[in-house]
Amino acid sequence: MEGPYRLDSETTVRLGAFLCVFAAMALWEVLAPRRPLALGRSRRWPNNIGVAVLNAALLRTLLPAAAIAIAGIGELEGWGVFNNLPFWLDAYLPWGAMVPSVILLDLAIYLQHVMFHAVPALWRIHRMHHADLDFDVTTGARFHPLEIIISMIVKIGAVAVIGAPPEAVLIFEIALNGTAMFNHGNVRLPAAADRALRWVLVTPDMHRVHHSVERAETNSNFGFNLSWWDRCLGTYRAQPRAGHLGMTIGLDQFRDPAELRLGRMLVQPWRGGAGAYPLGRG
Repeated sequence: MEGPYRLDSETTVRLGAFLCVFAAMALWEVLAPRRPLALGRSRRWPNNIGVAVLNAALLRTLLPAAAIAIAGIGELEGWGVFNNLPFWLDAYLPWGAMVPSVILLDLAIYLQHVMFHAVPALWRIHRMHHADLDFDVTTGARFHPLEIIISMIVKIGAVAVIGAPPEAVLIFEIALNGTAMFNHGNVRLPAAADRALRWVLVTPDMHRVHHSVERAETNSNFGFNLSWWDRCLGTYRAQPRAGHLGMTIGLDQFRDPAELRLGRMLVQPWRGGAGAYPLGRG
C-alpha cells in the first residue's frame, strides 16, 4: 500500500478501532460505573470530544501517518536497530521485530509521560489532561494540541531509532488509543480481575490514581499500555490514599467548572504558574 491509498486505509482502520472501543467503554460506564460523576457528561463530553476532533484534524493536516511513514522509509534506508540486525538473529525474534518494537515503543511513551511531569514547561501543557474534574473515557482523549504534536515528534524519533516495522507502528497506535480509553474508563472491574490484569496491563483503577489531586499520587502510575514500567522503575502506586470513591480527581488549579470549556482548556498552559506538581518540586 503506497501513497494516499495507504494513508486512507490506515486512517479507516484506526478510526474504526477508536469508535468501537469508545462505544464499548461508554456503554460499560453506563452499565457498571466505578464512581458517580461529579459534573456529568453534558458539561464535559462536548469539550473533551471537541479537543480530540481538533487534535485529529491537526495531525491529519501537519503530520499525516508520520510515524508509519518514517517506519516505511526506515525499512528502505536501513534506519534503526531492527533494520540492521543480522538475518540469523532476526529469525529468532518473536514475529521478527514486531513484538519487541511494540514493547519498546510503549517504553518510549512511558518515558515521555514522565518527562511531561518532570519539566515544568511541559507540565504546563500536559496539565490540561489532569485538569478534568471527572475521570471517564473522554478524559483519555483530552490532551492539549501542543502535547499531541510533541508526542508525535517523540514517537517518530523512537520509531526511527528502534527501526520498527510499519505494521508494528500501526498495531501500537491502535493499542495506545484503545488502552488510553480503557484505563481512563469509569468502569467497575471485579477486584480479582483487576489484581490479575494489572500485572500486565494498566487498569482503570491503577491509572485513576494518577489523576488524584494529591501530588504524590499524580506523580505515579505513568504507564498507558503495560504496567511493567511503573513496577520496574519505582513509580507504581497500588491504591489512592483516600480510596477510589473518596479520592478527588483533578488539580488544585482550574477547579472552577467554567475551566472545562474548550476555549479555557486551550489557553491553560499560559495561565498561572506551573504549581507544585512537576516532579522534583516540593
